[in-house]
Amino acid sequence: MTIGAGMAGLNVTEIVELAALLIAVGALAGFLAGVFGIGGGAILVPVFYECFRIAGVPLEVRMPLCIGTSLAIIIPTSIRSFRAHMARGAVDMEILRKWWWPILIGVVIGSVTARYAPERLFKIVFVAVAWSAAARLLLARDGWKLGNDLPDGPLMKIYGFFVGLLSTLMGIGGGLFSNLLMTFYGRPIHQAVATSSALAVLISIPGAIGYIYAGWPAAAHFPDVAALQLPFAVGYVSLIGALLVMPTSLLVAPLGVKAAHAMSMRALEMAFGIYLFIVGSRFVIALI
Repeated sequence: MTIGAGMAGLNVTEIVELAALLIAVGALAGFLAGVFGIGGGAILVPVFYECFRIAGVPLEVRMPLCIGTSLAIIIPTSIRSFRAHMARGAVDMEILRKWWWPILIGVVIGSVTARYAPERLFKIVFVAVAWSAAARLLLARDGWKLGNDLPDGPLMKIYGFFVGLLSTLMGIGGGLFSNLLMTFYGRPIHQAVATSSALAVLISIPGAIGYIYAGWPAAAHFPDVAALQLPFAVGYVSLIGALLVMPTSLLVAPLGVKAAHAMSMRALEMAFGIYLFIVGSRFVIALI
């Protein structure tokens, strides 16, 4: 099956419906980027997976194409979210200084892994992380702590490395991990959200570049459509998906920042936790 086979089978109405879905998802991802300090990948990846499945993208490249496209979209969304949080003075720059290089090492290793790993690995990572985050969001209480403050030394570097690695394999901006760590070490949720938006910038730019690199060899397996042109991609980054989702993500991200600083997080945490559990279950079914 060539990459172009599925798209040819879509009629105009189906293509318009797919486009409308991606635009709407962009708005939701942008809002969550502001509210939770996440890049929106936990929303984008499962939706892209269904859209690319309908469009006929081969299973072998579908999941990494979802992840690479998600990381590319996170770039402008996370930059805008980060700048909005910085304007409020909520970002902990000390954490960024401690984490920037171990995170980058994790991103590089994650990108290299994406070039050689089987498609099944990406689903396993997504399920494990999504369900872990869902459990934290749905069950965690204020009394659950790993310590009174974030550690210094090797443990902090190890945390940063795994934030970069797992975020790159999952197609997210790292907010799920950094929010979890910072709140479990006694940091206020609003500071965790703001700092996570900065980490999303640090992860998404090299991560997207890495998936472009990782996707070039895959194009050789589909000679009828150079460079994964369905859905018009550069490496593992879909240009159509990115162009449809980015505008609404950028437009709505500042609204999410305002919501994060103006309301209780608990109801949104519960809703997001339920969503992550459902999405993880969907990929479990795909693994069976």
